[in-house]
Amino acid sequence: MADTRKVGVGFGVMILKEGKVLLGQRHYDPAKADSELHGEGTWTMPGGKMHFGESFEDTCYRETMEETGIAINRDSIKLISIANDHVPDAHFVTIGFLCEEFEGEPQVMEPDEITRWQWFELNDLPANLFFPSAKVLNNYLAGLIYQA
Repeated sequence: MADTRKVGVGFGVMILKEGKVLLGQRHYDPAKADSELHGEGTWTMPGGKMHFGESFEDTCYRETMEETGIAINRDSIKLISIANDHVPDAHFVTIGFLCEEFEGEPQVMEPDEITRWQWFELNDLPANLFFPSAKVLNNYLAGLIYQA
């Protein structure tokens, strides 16, 4: 019998401000962390799942606005990472984008999913990063788009 599960497309938006990256702490309650990839209590970038018919830029804009209230400049984002992320019950291709042009300050817009937003120095990141966000950050810091 054929496997009928589907691969999803997820996005991570690496927002940089004065050498610091914006990360949000995922809710500790698995029912509220809202991720098939799990990661309760970990730190993550703004992002989420692509909707049918959306452009990459529109997905990045929508997810960032929904989660943080920040309006990113769609025309300035740059592709920085592609990853093949999976756990036993979910599989996503995660696409990472860099954003350095935006308006607004981060706000907790979805308190049932993200409990707080914080800026971190790139050389002083929290140890408990959500693994798809860690891949985006590692690819960016290594100057690579993809690492197996």
